[in-house]
This record gives sequence, C-alpha cells and structure tokens, in this order.
Amino acid sequence: MVITGDLGIRRVNREYLHKDHPTNVISFAMAEGEFGDMNPGMLGDVIISADTAAREAEEGGISFWSRLCFLLLHGVLHITGYDHERSGEAEARRMEAKEREIFAILEREGLV
Repeated sequence: MVITGDLGIRRVNREYLHKDHPTNVISFAMAEGEFGDMNPGMLGDVIISADTAAREAEEGGISFWSRLCFLLLHGVLHITGYDHERSGEAEARRMEAKEREIFAILEREGLV
C-alpha cells in the first residue's frame, strides 16, 4: 500500500489509467499484464490519496482512519477480482455487499 497526496495519485491516474485528475484509490493487480505470473504470491498494489480520503471522511462525518481502511478494503477487493466500474450494476452491488460484510467485521473487532 502507498499513501500519497492528490498530486501523486493524479500522476499515477494520468500515467497508467489516462485520467487526468486525482481519485481516492487506485489498485493494480499483479496477476494482470505481461509479467502477471512472475510472483503469484503477491496480490498487487493499492495507492490511496490521503488528501481525498481526508475530504471524504470530513464530508461523511467519519474518522480519517475509518475512511482509509475502507479505501484499502476497496482496493484489495479490486485486486481480487471485484469490479464495479466495467462489469455492470450486478457486479457493483456484489462488490458493495462484500465491502459492507468485511467492513462490519472490522468494526465489530474494533479495528476501524
């Protein structure tokens, strides 16, 4: 996991995803691409903008830590095959349900 600011995540977003704006989280699965089989034990990378996470936490009335944990969870779910952007509404609902399920566990255990 990498925590950066809006400037850093905007650079990554522009260079790799061709979107010239900051976002809250970007993830890259290691199993994808030309060298996807190089290290099968490594899931991938999650990059989070602390600036965006802080704004979203304030807007949502939640702690920064809670928002950061949620974004990490969101990124890990992307790496493990969940996709709310390209796979349609049913997949988006499936991903959101999994996020709620796991986040509830984290909350119950006092981790967020």
